[in-house]
Amino acid sequence: MTRRAGLSLAALALALGLGAGGRDALDAWVDATELPSLAPATSVEMRDRTGALLRAYTVADGIWRLPVDPARVDPRYAAMLVAYEDKRFGKHHGVDPLAVLRAGWQALVQGQVVSGGSTLTMQVARLLEDSGTGAWSGKIRQARLALALERRLAKDEILRLYMALAPFGGNLEGLRAATFAWFGKEPARLTPAEAALLVALPQSPEARRPDRDPDAARAARDRVLARMAEAGVLSEEAARAAMRDPVPTRRRAFPALAPHMTDRALAEAPDRAIHLLTLDRALQAKLETLARDRLREAARGVSIAIVAADHVTGEILASVGSGGYEVRGREGFVDMTRALRSPGSTLKPLVYALGFDAGLAHPQTLIADRPVAFGSYAPQNFDGAFRGELPVEEALRLSLNVPVVLLTDALGPEKLMAALGRAGVEAVLPGGKPGLALALGGVGVRLEELTGLYAGLAQGGIATPLRWRIDEGSEASARRITSRAAAWQVAHILSGLAPPPGAPMNRLAYKTGTSYGHRDAWALGFDGRHVIGVWMGRPDGTPVPGAFGADTAAPVLFEAFQRLKSSLDPLPPPPPETLLVGASRLPEPLKRFRGRTARLIPDPEAPVMAFPPDGAVLAAGEAGVPVRVREGKPPFTWMVSGRPVATGVRRRELLLDRLPAGFSEIAVIDAEGRAARVRVELD
Repeated sequence: MTRRAGLSLAALALALGLGAGGRDALDAWVDATELPSLAPATSVEMRDRTGALLRAYTVADGIWRLPVDPARVDPRYAAMLVAYEDKRFGKHHGVDPLAVLRAGWQALVQGQVVSGGSTLTMQVARLLEDSGTGAWSGKIRQARLALALERRLAKDEILRLYMALAPFGGNLEGLRAATFAWFGKEPARLTPAEAALLVALPQSPEARRPDRDPDAARAARDRVLARMAEAGVLSEEAARAAMRDPVPTRRRAFPALAPHMTDRALAEAPDRAIHLLTLDRALQAKLETLARDRLREAARGVSIAIVAADHVTGEILASVGSGGYEVRGREGFVDMTRALRSPGSTLKPLVYALGFDAGLAHPQTLIADRPVAFGSYAPQNFDGAFRGELPVEEALRLSLNVPVVLLTDALGPEKLMAALGRAGVEAVLPGGKPGLALALGGVGVRLEELTGLYAGLAQGGIATPLRWRIDEGSEASARRITSRAAAWQVAHILSGLAPPPGAPMNRLAYKTGTSYGHRDAWALGFDGRHVIGVWMGRPDGTPVPGAFGADTAAPVLFEAFQRLKSSLDPLPPPPPETLLVGASRLPEPLKRFRGRTARLIPDPEAPVMAFPPDGAVLAAGEAGVPVRVREGKPPFTWMVSGRPVATGVRRRELLLDRLPAGFSEIAVIDAEGRAARVRVELD
């Protein structure tokens, strides 16, 4: 070996050594890089049952930054981003030497910066540290961090960070925030024009904001489209067509559906990044619109609440806490689905179902609607009138107060409270002890829980606590509120109610209620699949004169069902054990209801049998038996032993002929349904 060859080998060895040493030093320098958090804070998301966004919350400083899943981003956007920003993204290790040399050469030749040398990874490094772009120290730090990121993360993870952090104008960060703000949709499907605008915006997010300078936004977008045609990502024809698309000129509001329930979800689990709720986004939007529309016609200060659920699964599909979260003068921030209110007559179906189960009554049982008193408590019907004796099913349909209080007295109000507890209703008693007024709404309940009670009746008497989280199963075993037969009988009775004027005749099983002083108007109903509850009133509890559940809440209930689906699901057939007979075939104890402790209050205007007196023994004459009534309102109906013998009689005296020998009961009923009767014997 010559001396020159030896020196060359030595020089090569030294160069290799220096190179290796430099490489080792570079590796050590990169490995020693302190990485910032790779999990930046993102907006808390509330999603519906399909994963659609209901509402999102801003992060610190009011920034919208929604998490991004690259698998749910239109592939065209990623292809355009890489082709425009970093076409060798898949080949370099964080820093692209060719891009750096090109940028430097262009700057030397033209005396100004023509193109940047930053890779997508370097841009991610800058976004993670929120560092500047111009100073050499910043560039070196970004290069070092980019090299470190490439060693720790896969390429798709780096893209995910870019899509989550890139600025898109104002307080928008991340691709999903941008697509919602500028296009009102998720980034799963983007047009070429939309994708190009999203590629262009992060380069100069404020100068190119479409809502402030649409011309600048259009020009930047079109440059991206032209480059995509040159790179073969788009055809020339597709690029030209995309350039004709308009750019958005306003920023859209982020979804803000179900504000009360989403606030509730956040308060219960503030650490969750994504909340999966049972709500149906489309139905929620429809019922919120319905609520707002109805309040335009309502009295000042009136609010509204609606709960819709699938009673088969127990999942709440929509929850409207008010007619508007920020509506002034109506306390829209108060969630009235969770507020304690008097239920009015809406507990009556449960009372009757319990009475059926206890063997106290049947839908065809006759029950008295007359003035009665329980000690000092004397219930009155809402209209102040009394109907006399009538079938139980009619008493429920007419929502009469006296019959249901008679039944509650026979049951015991404690049993009604126990049934409410089994149904998941946390009822609050004003005095702490249940009384007979409980049946008429003398208790505090919540709309959400009351809707759950009706869901239980719809489910054949099985308690159906409503839930609103996807991952929230029913922990408690199913509890029975009433028997299947009793639940069916009540549903059958309620489905016979006439709908509000203008509503379809759709056999919806429903009940309305109005609390004392017109403070609360209710309507709850169900079909074979769904249940909906509606409340209207003032959140502060002040009266709404003239507000009745049948007039104000019931039309909303029927409209809500129409927005839920085009036709009702039929109610189920009666269970085999249901006693389906007419009044004449009922067992004797069920033919007529007799209360326990009620004391009849004489009605001064009720008919009085002036002749014959009770217990009289009369001689049967050829002309018949004379009868006379005083008081009462004509026309009168005269009956002998339960058989009508004269109807529409306006005179107060009459001769009853063809009375049989022996004992007979003579009764007279006036136009108001009030009756008087005597028992006589004919020789």
